[in-house]
Amino acid sequence: MRQETKKHDITVIGGGLAGTCAAIAAARLGRTVALVGNRPVLGGNSSSEVRVWVCGATGHGKNHHAREGGIMGELFVENQYRNPQGNPYFWDTTVLDAVRAEPNISLFLNTDVRSVQTGPGGIESVTGWMMGSEREITFASPYFLDCTGDGLIGHLAGARHRIGREGFAEYGEPWAPPVPDDITLGSTLLFYTKDAGEPVRYVPPSFAKDITRTSIPERRIIKAGDNGCAYWWIEFGGELDTVHDNDRIRDELWSVIYGIWDYIKNSGKFAADTMTLEWVGALPGKREYRRLLGDHVLTQHDVLGQTPFADRVAFGGWSIDLHPPQGMYATEAGAKQRYADGIYHIPYRSLYSVNVPNLLMAGRNISASHVAFGSTRVMATCATIGQAAGTAAALCVSTGARPRDLPAAELQRTLLREDASVIGLPYEDPADLCGTAAATASSTLTRLLVDTPHDRWPLAADAGIVLPVDPVLGGVRLLVDAAADTVLTVEVHDPVLGQNYVPRSLVATREIALAAGEKQWADLGLDWRPPSARNAFVLVRANPAVSLHVADQAVPGVLCFTRVPLRPQDESPQPLREWSDRGLLRRTFCLETGETSAFAPGKALDGYQRPYAGPHMWVSATLPAALEVRWPAPVVVGRIELIADDDVNEDLINLHHHRTPFEVIPTLVRDYRVEVLAGGEWRQVAEVRENRRRRLVHPLDEPVVAEGLRILVDSSNGAPSAHIMAVRAYSS
Repeated sequence: MRQETKKHDITVIGGGLAGTCAAIAAARLGRTVALVGNRPVLGGNSSSEVRVWVCGATGHGKNHHAREGGIMGELFVENQYRNPQGNPYFWDTTVLDAVRAEPNISLFLNTDVRSVQTGPGGIESVTGWMMGSEREITFASPYFLDCTGDGLIGHLAGARHRIGREGFAEYGEPWAPPVPDDITLGSTLLFYTKDAGEPVRYVPPSFAKDITRTSIPERRIIKAGDNGCAYWWIEFGGELDTVHDNDRIRDELWSVIYGIWDYIKNSGKFAADTMTLEWVGALPGKREYRRLLGDHVLTQHDVLGQTPFADRVAFGGWSIDLHPPQGMYATEAGAKQRYADGIYHIPYRSLYSVNVPNLLMAGRNISASHVAFGSTRVMATCATIGQAAGTAAALCVSTGARPRDLPAAELQRTLLREDASVIGLPYEDPADLCGTAAATASSTLTRLLVDTPHDRWPLAADAGIVLPVDPVLGGVRLLVDAAADTVLTVEVHDPVLGQNYVPRSLVATREIALAAGEKQWADLGLDWRPPSARNAFVLVRANPAVSLHVADQAVPGVLCFTRVPLRPQDESPQPLREWSDRGLLRRTFCLETGETSAFAPGKALDGYQRPYAGPHMWVSATLPAALEVRWPAPVVVGRIELIADDDVNEDLINLHHHRTPFEVIPTLVRDYRVEVLAGGEWRQVAEVRENRRRRLVHPLDEPVVAEGLRILVDSSNGAPSAHIMAVRAYSS
């Protein structure tokens, strides 16, 4: 056995997406990081060992403009290009490549941390055993991140924590049980199948359970062709200890998987003669165990009320998604879900330990109640929390501060500079030279016009259209058919919060008389002038005599919806469930609007990096196009950064719960050049071809005294115009 000691600025324990993003974030800020994981691959539950889809704030497309940015966003976009088939092994390599690209990260896989040494300042070191290499390694750092999921490091260090469900009296959460208990969400094993192309016999093992003697066939959906996360409901262990009873839970899950396959293959109820099992998981995907306590415990009220924390550093948007304790044997539905009206914020005070001074946490073990954890637990949300916690640790290293004493404003500014997922805050940094600049463009999209209909859309149900209002909503017309003379009722609603895309506050109602006829432009007579830029939700009431027309094109800043009924088990009201883009994704009702400033060149300098109460990006009218930035006096430019539009409304997923019909996001700029204006002459300092990324950093060979800079976009990846979210310049 070899005994070693490794010293780093920061030690991150846990190689899931939370730990991976935490390590990358800290390393990019110049800190040395030990990333320690007890599995042979990175990715945690998303890896090829477990194969859970990476879900997040989009809620499989229910939330809009909600896909995670920052490091998690980079992984999504890169995987989309590398791995369009959703191969779990290619996902492994995408995550591993991202870590190996950072020279400040030392990676220790197969290393199980088993002991923690503490002192007056908190954790002094942790020690792990590297399986297969017979190395006992002690990791010493001034700061530690517990990204283990189970909260093991915090537990060994004496951090205050919770296991199970709080009672109603503690936080007054409507979904909390009357009294506290130790019940958690259970664990799941998954399986993959394939068609072998010839008959395949299946002889079940002796431990396969006869599922016909259980409630499973009656209560759960079983299909011969389904596999992977379609069987998320194969869950067990909520009434056990999901850590100490892990082997018992695994054995029960195995017995049910092989029993389900016996039922599919041998019951005669399925066309599965040529189907075979391709892969069965051996490592239970845990959902819940310890939750470490911080200075704030996120609750159901914070999630559904979308609390606007002053120290927000990440966001979520998955439903509060709680499962019955009996898991797959429960007689009720496999999940109870409730969505907020849009994404919600996660505060920094939930990411550090309340009593271990140098410990931060990220992932499913953050400071949240059991009910709120039902939303924060999904992996893309855990990853954004990881970037926030890793960034905080890096800033603490530079100042020597305890995590609790780190100013939230400094953390937020750094996160925004790194293009991380913080919603509703503009990036304001004296170091960004573009803060004093003005922008112009060769062309700008100033009017929305969609006049190439592809299909009729009967108004059998209410329809909704989200439009940017900047500074006024007016001149709106819809292309309609009327089977008879009728009256079309239209309402304008204010979504109120900048991250919301559902109707919340009624602004105006209009009734438009329509004469019988086809393809007529109906003027909605709207004139809304809110005090600041925002979105409008235009609600078109159902009318059996009327059809809208829909075009097969996406339009910047516009979303289209149809209203669908809630299921009997869904709580009401729940507008995020009611307003669906089913059949309307990447499509737009044929419409025309008046002039808008929503896509003006200055939007690329306003500090916002993603949609919030408007698109917040420059969009050109045509291609090629140029965006030009000028300073009132010359400045020294050493680095230029662009944030391209990777369309965060597009719901990407690592193992493809659904397929997206392109490998590179169409709105991303593809071919472009960067020039600086120095001494009255334009000089090219960068050229990029075949870009597929969002954040684009161009360090100059030598700093330049410049009067301006410009981005010349030659082509996009499919969009008819140039989209740029932000332009920044720094002296170094």
